[in-house]
Amino acid sequence: MGPAAARRIIIDTDPGKDDAVAILLALASPELEVMSLMAVAGNVPLARTETNARALLELGGRPDIPVFRGCERPLVRDPVTAKHVHGASGLEGLALPEPTCPAADGHAVDHLIAALNNTPAGTVTLCLLGPATNLAMALVKAPEIATRIQEVVWMAGARREGGNVTPAAEYNVHADPEAAAVLLRSRIPIVMIPLDLTHQVRLSKARLNRLRAIPTATAAAVVDLFSDAAGDPVREHGIEGAPLHDPCVVAYLLRPALFSGHAIHVAVETASPLTLGMTVADCFGVTGCDANVTWMSGIDAQGVFDLLSERLAAGPHRQGR
Repeated sequence: MGPAAARRIIIDTDPGKDDAVAILLALASPELEVMSLMAVAGNVPLARTETNARALLELGGRPDIPVFRGCERPLVRDPVTAKHVHGASGLEGLALPEPTCPAADGHAVDHLIAALNNTPAGTVTLCLLGPATNLAMALVKAPEIATRIQEVVWMAGARREGGNVTPAAEYNVHADPEAAAVLLRSRIPIVMIPLDLTHQVRLSKARLNRLRAIPTATAAAVVDLFSDAAGDPVREHGIEGAPLHDPCVVAYLLRPALFSGHAIHVAVETASPLTLGMTVADCFGVTGCDANVTWMSGIDAQGVFDLLSERLAAGPHRQGR
């Protein structure tokens, strides 16, 4: 019996430090066929996320993968960035050369619709690492694509942890809550990986030093992204070691046994100024609504980090090593 075919994925992203790690992990994993990247406005404006995506593909040795420019703003609201976390460039701490390959022609929304219609139904997974704007726009423009998507795996939401951009809301949902609502009503199989899990996967000093000992360009890039000027782990909300949010999406596709969860109904608050973007996770079925999400609630954090280290170690060595 031969090896299983690689799983086809499209990465929808707003790089972003943790997006960068997720992209590098996907590129280093032969189990995944990365068909394209779609850039969206999010952590930083679209012009920056699209450039970052192309630069990261070149760093990962895959400049052949096309990058499509997506939506410049949320469906309804004004843009909300996370420059305070990722820096003005989105990749604060990492100096990458300007990418040499241009962005692909056409809009990401049109690309997504065409890609899904031109591949067998149920064979493409969307790795959603940022706001759901591109996907929601595609679902509004061509609702029939919902039945062609194998699965959406989305780093989004929070329950026990509360929010990381407001007390109630996680950033990827808060940045475009109307888009999140469109996606959650779509009946597409959705796996949600919330802050409750990702806050457990932190780049502690020991983990950062382990990556520092790996003589590859991609491992060095991750160290640069998550170290402060003194070489120590950056702190987030006063806690040492930033969480690796988006790499958990790719890790789930590669090692689903590292995760556990259950099917629940999730809704998004789109009206309240106080709780805008809150993911209302009905873990006990009190609403009587049908489940629309597999909500991940358990994670082997060390297993995720071990996987990341293993894959980054397989890349090309840094110059001079």
